[in-house]
Amino acid sequence: MNAKRQNNQMHLAFSTTPASEANRTAEQGTEASTAERTTESPASSARLMEVICEPENIREAVKRVCANKGAPGIDGMTVDALTGYLQAHGEEIRVRLLNGTYQPRPVKRVQIPKPDGGTRQLGIPTVLDRVVQQAALQVLQPIWEPTFSEHSFGFRPNRSAHQAVAKAQAYVAEGRGWVVDIDLEKFFDRVNHDMLMARVARRVKDKRVLKLIRAFLNAGVMENGLGGLVTWDGEGTPQGGPLSPLLSNIVLDDLDKELEQRGHAFVRYADDCNIYVRSQRAGQRVMEAVTGFITRKLKLKVNQSKSAVDRPGKRKFLGFSFTPGKQPKRRIAPKALARCKDKIRELTRRTRGIDAVRLVTELSNYLRGWIGYFGFCQTQSVLRDLDSWIRRRLRAVVWKQWKHGPRRYRELVRRGVGRDLAAITAAMHHHPWSASRVAALNIALPNSLWIRLGLPTLTRPSKA
Repeated sequence: MNAKRQNNQMHLAFSTTPASEANRTAEQGTEASTAERTTESPASSARLMEVICEPENIREAVKRVCANKGAPGIDGMTVDALTGYLQAHGEEIRVRLLNGTYQPRPVKRVQIPKPDGGTRQLGIPTVLDRVVQQAALQVLQPIWEPTFSEHSFGFRPNRSAHQAVAKAQAYVAEGRGWVVDIDLEKFFDRVNHDMLMARVARRVKDKRVLKLIRAFLNAGVMENGLGGLVTWDGEGTPQGGPLSPLLSNIVLDDLDKELEQRGHAFVRYADDCNIYVRSQRAGQRVMEAVTGFITRKLKLKVNQSKSAVDRPGKRKFLGFSFTPGKQPKRRIAPKALARCKDKIRELTRRTRGIDAVRLVTELSNYLRGWIGYFGFCQTQSVLRDLDSWIRRRLRAVVWKQWKHGPRRYRELVRRGVGRDLAAITAAMHHHPWSASRVAALNIALPNSLWIRLGLPTLTRPSKA
């Protein structure tokens, strides 16, 4: 096989030339499934696995997994090693999928801190398992997507957290001045596998696909690396795999349909669900009824300590809150703003000992992502104050690094400060934070300096 042909086969991933009677049967099945899809939906087909294994679908899955990068699973394989591995083993993997014998590896458990304290457990599948999950997702998601609720915004094509927040804002503007804020306790850890599989089986008839999904649910968790214990308790969809968000939406679609049937105005993003009502009394009735449905029908638990009936301005939804009044504005929730400041304090510690260019680079990388999300707020004064506070933090760092009077004097003069003002300022014994607001430092380290170094400005026109 020449180099060009070999490269093409590598990118086809699971679609190399069959070498056995079983493989020939699989190829025939793929051709048949392609023809069948012109007359019946993949969901009704018993040959859905052939659709999942189609070359174009696999190519797209590999492309997306590589683009997402991510850490290796328990086998240590990196995304960079994926194409080479598929070149050598792609046909073997494809046959196992088509025969229903593919067995996922356990996920690697990692703990990440939650914004409001505690930790969230992520399960990192192997790179190969991520490709298989992504390939399955690309075929399965279109089966459910047309029937999902218009009130559901999480992990869905062409839908976003900003759309969910804007929808919630519209409900408040309509006069729904109370929110039933429901927090599901450890949702991803508590999803019942049998209940989930029953819902999937309503639309998926290919037993190999059902077996594959069940295998991913049952794959278990590897604790503390390869020497750890593989555990499984019959519940949960580990966060971290491409398929988990769809499976969670399938479970919670029952909640959406129930709320729609009752005529509620609600917004759901993954396991965050807010229902908007016109009075506190109505909110308490809704909270009691919906909690009962979640407990009895979905076999899930509402976290009573984090759930509440309250004014929308006193609760947060996806990091945002709303100002009171007939024309509520989106504002950054206090806890989200506090987390931002904590991160900035960490990055601008005066004991880090790094130069201003590197400091601004690191800070800018964080701020661009942050403003890309929270720039959706409509309270620009908060962003202006944050801009000013960040620049003071940077001036305090530089003042600390100049250390002593003679150097401070020289640096101030070199940056355009008059000699008398520079001498007075250099002789100050102020704390760096107090010094950061004096006139000489604003002259020596003006806003334009930080802009030239790449620091983004947080204020921008508010979005509608």
